[in-house]
Amino acid sequence: MMTANTSKGITYPQSTDHTRLWEHMQTLATTADSIIFGNVDRQVFTANGTWTRPANAIRVFVQVQAAGGGSGGVASTGAGQAACAPGASGGEYAEGFFTPATTGATVAVTVGAGGTPGSSGANAGGDGGNSQFGALITCIGGSGSAGGTASTATSIGAPNGGTGGSGGDFRVAGGDGMNGQVVGGVPLKYNSGGYAFLGGARRASGVAATTTTGFNGYPYGGGASGPANGATQSAVAGSTGAAGIVIVTTFTA
Repeated sequence: MMTANTSKGITYPQSTDHTRLWEHMQTLATTADSIIFGNVDRQVFTANGTWTRPANAIRVFVQVQAAGGGSGGVASTGAGQAACAPGASGGEYAEGFFTPATTGATVAVTVGAGGTPGSSGANAGGDGGNSQFGALITCIGGSGSAGGTASTATSIGAPNGGTGGSGGDFRVAGGDGMNGQVVGGVPLKYNSGGYAFLGGARRASGVAATTTTGFNGYPYGGGASGPANGATQSAVAGSTGAAGIVIVTTFTA
């Protein structure tokens, strides 16, 4: 009895010996079962590394999340003044299916680091790092937010979410941060951090009349929320964006 393979790797018999039909069906069922309900290998990268293709790979599913931005700091304030830094934005996400021939035997993986916090004073936070699965998928990190200056009335725009990467079958831009605003010497604390597909939005902080720090972005890829100052407060630093992640799931025979 001779056998052949479909494009999906299912082995089937080629024979004129119909008296052994049950053996042919057994061969077909066994190989189809291993493909449809086969083994799964999952490699999770929270730092840079190298993905190695498992043996007998059939399909490779890749999820890439870029990092979130860090929020800016706020300046010290005098009587009747306030300061409010915007929230930073979230990182971009993408995913895709690939054949083993497309991925090759190994792929370099880059995981974006979270954006750094702005130092105390009206200093900007850092951008989140890009995440990549070789040349097949690239996702762009969220932008850091500007610092908040002392004022009786101001509005500081928040950055747009990470976007503009390449590759994959499905892509979601990172969420925008929320603005930093002061009205009548009071900080309006809706300066949340932007969401990411694999990390929720980070809420703004506390009570208007006092110093409140922002919060670090939610893993994975969320932007940090911004700090704020009421009247007569010392300068405050920003918060850190959440790092990205790359998840590679391989279906094997």
